[in-house]
Amino acid sequence: MIADCSMKQSKAETRVERLLGAPLADDAVRRWPQSGEILRGKARIAEVESHFQGLRLGVTRRHACGDVIVVEWNTNYGDGRVYRNVSIGELKHGKVVRVTDYWGEPFARPDWRRGLSDSEDVRPHADELTEE
Repeated sequence: MIADCSMKQSKAETRVERLLGAPLADDAVRRWPQSGEILRGKARIAEVESHFQGLRLGVTRRHACGDVIVVEWNTNYGDGRVYRNVSIGELKHGKVVRVTDYWGEPFARPDWRRGLSDSEDVRPHADELTEE
């Protein structure tokens, strides 16, 4: 299933707003634990996002529970490699104040696990990602 990634295009100023389906607070913080980075403020988040030209993405599932939004999504940075990602947004007064993103490049199941696990067709596939 590919979920609609649009919030209302006129209101969504950043990709992460479109992914989460909610507006960022002006003082939002975005954490990237894999690289040890923290982006502070909506303007800085938008500035960093602007450097990713040719990015393609697609939302797999979006979950909301109270003041927390969890989004499973896929991206291709333009090199043909697909990454499976999870973003967690924490809301206050209807705006996202903190986002934590995790990324992972898919890998083939090791032979030793064949027969121990089932296969899953994780979507969207690389050719189904939309250009940003």
